[in-house]
Amino acid sequence: MLIAEVIAARPENASSEVDERIAEVVEREGAKLRNFIARQVEDAAEAEDILQDVFYEYVSAARMTETIERASAWLFRVAKNRIIDRFRKKRPLAFSDFEDLLPSPDAGPEAAYARTLLLEEIRSAMKELTPDQREAFIAHEIEGYEFKEIAAQTGVTVNALILRKRQAVLHLRKRLRGLHDYFSNA
Repeated sequence: MLIAEVIAARPENASSEVDERIAEVVEREGAKLRNFIARQVEDAAEAEDILQDVFYEYVSAARMTETIERASAWLFRVAKNRIIDRFRKKRPLAFSDFEDLLPSPDAGPEAAYARTLLLEEIRSAMKELTPDQREAFIAHEIEGYEFKEIAAQTGVTVNALILRKRQAVLHLRKRLRGLHDYFSNA
């Protein structure tokens, strides 16, 4: 449903004064918000969906409370949250990028066993990370995003992302040290 349709479908208890304020905010902030979302989301249709969701939520909230202080900040915060939600949903937690680093399953029974053991240990160690650490590690190390890109998508500062990744790396090193030592000495 388009924002104009949402405003037009006014409930009986909504005042025309509230709807006028809503329309003013939509008119004033619409282009800026659309540009903000489009810079973060490559797919134009998806960006438009996010914009419509944000305005729909704004209209609903404005009608319930009759005033939203600092509407611009509210809209951009909601948009940022929708973008973060999108980023999190699209991020796969697969380990396929490790495939090239692992022994080939065709290299014999020892290599197949080593590969299975390594994958199980990596998965187990990754599950032990906090969700924030895991997301930062996967986005940077596995998916190859720069910290600035991750920060722009999630709204988390670059320094916080670096710290999360560092904590993940320290945990993974400690957790996988035994495997490393075993295979180094084999």
